[in-house]
Amino acid sequence: MRDPIDIRKVGVGEDVARGLADVLVDCVEGGASVGFMLPLEPERAEAFWSGVLAGTTRGERIVFVAEERETGAVVGTVQVVLQAPENQPHRGEIAKMLVHRRARRRGVGEALLRAAEVAARDAGKTLLVLDTASADAERLYERGGWQRVGAIPRYALWPEGGFCETIVYYKDLTA
Repeated sequence: MRDPIDIRKVGVGEDVARGLADVLVDCVEGGASVGFMLPLEPERAEAFWSGVLAGTTRGERIVFVAEERETGAVVGTVQVVLQAPENQPHRGEIAKMLVHRRARRRGVGEALLRAAEVAARDAGKTLLVLDTASADAERLYERGGWQRVGAIPRYALWPEGGFCETIVYYKDLTA
């Protein structure tokens, strides 16, 4: 049996960039269209996460990690982007929902998404949006009560090249 997973909010100033970089590299190598092209060097992934984590100190976002209880290894993450234009103080965005391939099908994504929704609500957000290029993620979001808005063709590139569409979802947190 695999180790249990713990979901926790990353503390302000906490450096988990290396563990997050490992998850990002694994997801991109697995074909996820999450903003990076192959090859994704660990150093570049770690630099990305260092910038994201700096955003937590400014209150721009909340970052959650999923960790294996026994080893402490980071196996997943999700962000709630709180920073929004002046006319959208009620809206947040779910970003970089990633689960390492070795930790999939263990409820990690669902637990991360629930934690993100609670944190968004606690931060005063009443509406969340996200986009995905993953059929597995689509099933997760729909099971969680997210509403599919539609598809945008040629939205981005797959890590190895070639266009992919993205599917846009929203969730009303007041419902």
